[in-house]
Amino acid sequence: MNAVIYARYSSSNQREESIEGQVRECKAYAEKNGQTIVGIYIDRARSARTDNRPDFQRMVKDSSKNKFDTIIVVEV
Repeated sequence: MNAVIYARYSSSNQREESIEGQVRECKAYAEKNGQTIVGIYIDRARSARTDNRPDFQRMVKDSSKNKFDTIIVVEV
């Protein structure tokens, strides 16, 4: 199964390590569950209150092209 990772943090109070940690956890989950990561989408300092996030929008467009089967995210 092909999967992508979506990682995001919402404010400048969080650091880049937050993204690195999310990606690391998602990769571990994918490996444990036999999923192949085919893409990573990252939005930095973007609120989840709106879908007006560049990589989120790119991910949505890519999903309509059947580039992946599932999205892996970490709740932070």
